[in-house]
Amino acid sequence: MRFTVLLALLVGLVACGGGASSASEAAVLASGTLATVGQETVPVPPNSTTDNSAAVVVPAATSATPAVASKAVGPQTLAVLVAQGDPYSEAVAQAYQKARGVPDANIVRLSVSTLNAVISESDFTQLRAELDAKLPATTQALLVTWDQPSRVQGPCAMSLTSALTFGFDARYCGGCNRTAMSPYYAATTNQPWTDLRLRPAMMLGAKNLLVAEELIARGMAADRSMTQGAQGQGWLVRTNDVARNSTRYLDFQTLARTAVPGITWHAVDNLAGTGSNVISQQSGVMFYFTGLARVGQIESNQYLPGAVADHLTSFGGLLPAGNGQMTVTDWLSAGLTGSYGTVEEPCNHAEKFPRASVMVDRYRRGDTLIEAYWKSVRWPGQGLFVGEPLARPWGP
Repeated sequence: MRFTVLLALLVGLVACGGGASSASEAAVLASGTLATVGQETVPVPPNSTTDNSAAVVVPAATSATPAVASKAVGPQTLAVLVAQGDPYSEAVAQAYQKARGVPDANIVRLSVSTLNAVISESDFTQLRAELDAKLPATTQALLVTWDQPSRVQGPCAMSLTSALTFGFDARYCGGCNRTAMSPYYAATTNQPWTDLRLRPAMMLGAKNLLVAEELIARGMAADRSMTQGAQGQGWLVRTNDVARNSTRYLDFQTLARTAVPGITWHAVDNLAGTGSNVISQQSGVMFYFTGLARVGQIESNQYLPGAVADHLTSFGGLLPAGNGQMTVTDWLSAGLTGSYGTVEEPCNHAEKFPRASVMVDRYRRGDTLIEAYWKSVRWPGQGLFVGEPLARPWGP
């Protein structure tokens, strides 16, 4: 991960809306020193060297859940995008349509080459025009069923999911630059196209057809599971990789104190490096938010249907290889239902990554996975959303 965070960027990160979770976070970042980690120049908070690696456990909530959204994106308003003639994409679309009952009119076949991980801006413009011409007017969200291309290259790189949502626009990318804000961030609407004129997109993100079918099955099993009394664990991990943790740590602390029906929170602080950076051999995991270039032992955990995890790092969404870092598709292969990662160097702007507290809040209020995840990222232009979009654990 090649952060190039200069002092001006540090100040900007603290000052920008959402960059610091609170005044105390701003103070920590502002008062820290700058340290170089490999090729990374990052703020180091002036913490003590006390080992805080033990988890702080917050009991599962017993209070009633907030009002659940009566509507959400569903099979009737989700368009399934197919790379016409591509055997994998066609098979995934068929499996998804059969499982979720997506109408034939919502299966949209497009002329797109799946030979490369990147699509040019000009080719994407033609693809977007074809999509707009074929989409049913009732469509509120999009599911991509091919595995590549996953990003659009112009003057900078946008993820395919964000480019499909906003159209390619260099204001949404550009390396370490601040980018345009999503009007969907923290929104309450369940009709994004009707109310905001955007259709959030998600890529299924499976590495092969078997993984895709298992992912779809998990999404189906997730529906109403938490509403009906399932119990799960939420892991919020601060590792000793400062560059990938400082921007989300206080949001983790806030979330750990938030009562969520059915969830027991575990806030782990291993900044001192004397404990473990990873969670292993755990059962019933619903949330796992952390920051590392590679997260070990994820296959050793047992995840609930609808589970979400992401690791703040530079190239988690740079498929297929992640520039040497762990990719978002590794989470799905390990049994998760959704994840998120960036496709070009974003620097550690908090706004470019999911705000866990927002994601969890929208999820528990009855939003589907695609809605809750999209609403949690303020600057999502460089971020790739993957998973089963209609998973809805807290659905009515």
